[in-house]
Amino acid sequence: MRVKVVCVGGGPAGLYLAILLKRQNPSHDITVHERAAEGSTYGWGVTYWQGLLDRLRAHDPESARAVAENSVHWDEGVAHVRDVSTRQPGDRGFGIGRHRLLELLSKRARSLGVRLEFESEITERPAGADLVVAADGIGSALRTGRADEFGTHVTHGRNHFLWLGTTKVFDAFTFAFVETAHGWIWAYGYPYDTGHSTCVIECSPETLTGLGLHRSEEGEGLALLERLFAGLLDGHPLIGRTSDGASVPWLNFRTLTNRTWHTGGLVLLGDAAHTTHYSIGAGTTLALEDAMCLATALGEHPALPDALAAYERRRRAELLSAQSAARYSARWYESLPRYIDLPPHRMFALLGQRHSPLLPYVPPQLYYGLDKAAGQLEPLRRLKRWLGPRAARALHARSTGHRD
Repeated sequence: MRVKVVCVGGGPAGLYLAILLKRQNPSHDITVHERAAEGSTYGWGVTYWQGLLDRLRAHDPESARAVAENSVHWDEGVAHVRDVSTRQPGDRGFGIGRHRLLELLSKRARSLGVRLEFESEITERPAGADLVVAADGIGSALRTGRADEFGTHVTHGRNHFLWLGTTKVFDAFTFAFVETAHGWIWAYGYPYDTGHSTCVIECSPETLTGLGLHRSEEGEGLALLERLFAGLLDGHPLIGRTSDGASVPWLNFRTLTNRTWHTGGLVLLGDAAHTTHYSIGAGTTLALEDAMCLATALGEHPALPDALAAYERRRRAELLSAQSAARYSARWYESLPRYIDLPPHRMFALLGQRHSPLLPYVPPQLYYGLDKAAGQLEPLRRLKRWLGPRAARALHARSTGHRD
């Protein structure tokens, strides 16, 4: 059956959904509207892991091949704490420039007959479409106009972060923790092409204001950050302007949830539906997986309400693990003083365990010992998996006065 689909938002989720729907049925009438000019995008590089690449190959081998060919990869993690460094092997990760990813997906969509309309802002639901997809990010105009219907809720994280680029090409996923007179400030860095890396800076509000970063001009702030992370950057600059020339602001991460993801023929996709803390590096992956799930549901269910209900039901279940990991990951960084004075190799090991619901409630040295032992003995691994969620639920119930 031929349907007319209007997708609002030309990010990875919206473009990939359009690709998959056209592959399902070339007769579908699909238009993607993007408010920005073509080639103008916020962000530097995005990261993903092997599992996503495998799923992309299963859904559309051609776009998967293009993404893989334009990505760089790493197999290790590095942590710098004060003047000490530790390096550990890890899962293979990939980075690709956001601008390049959108270029590749746009080219693939056009080749399949998708119409792309740039500098086309849609704030009201367009008439005449069988399905309208709001893939226009956390600030989605379509969702905001119906916030009560969707049951939108936003919470703000405590720490502040700044999304930057650099010409320093890291050879691994890199963490750097620097102590200042006003507290700790740290960076996450990873390469995304042969000449650039993403570099995210994060700190507590006390450190931000103590260093004066909250009121400094961009050039002054970047110069201070370059001095603080001189050992990491090796003389390379931090880049603080996006492709459209706008300054990049310090932000608090916003965790967005919705009571429902669809109403009538309007459905939410990607960050318009849900967000997960950037420290788990899953935002682009989850958005693309949303697109895969929605396309599959539309192919399996002839009735649109059934398809949208199936999409939401399945993705909510699939997201539970990632959302839990993101919450605990953000909490780990907000509690950095609890871990930072451990020996660097132990601190790095617990950095890798930051998704655990048990970690916040067990003394770090004890957790490290248990985790090391659990890696060798299957009964301890099972005990750790059993204890984690139960300890978290019990402590949450105690702190809120609720009981399961």
